[in-house]
Amino acid sequence: MENKPQDKRTGPKESDATNKGQQQQNKPVTGSNTEKDPDEWTTGDEPMTGAQRSYLKTLSDEAGETFDENLTKAEASKRIDELQHKTGRGLKNKQS
Repeated sequence: MENKPQDKRTGPKESDATNKGQQQQNKPVTGSNTEKDPDEWTTGDEPMTGAQRSYLKTLSDEAGETFDENLTKAEASKRIDELQHKTGRGLKNKQS
């Protein structure tokens, strides 16, 4: 006969953590910075991200515009907005 050790964990149950996560998901988001002006970004003067570079290249090609690979994060964000309006790409869920 094989002896199996008993589980002696005393921490919160998995279901407790799941319930807490669900409670947090149901709270409305307030004070969101997803629409913060790029000029106010603390990292806006850093080089654009890889994702910005890729998307901006795609938008530039579609719009027949020159792609500037030396933009900062803030400049790239503004340029993406401009090219989205020019091409209509990515504007489905945005309100102008």
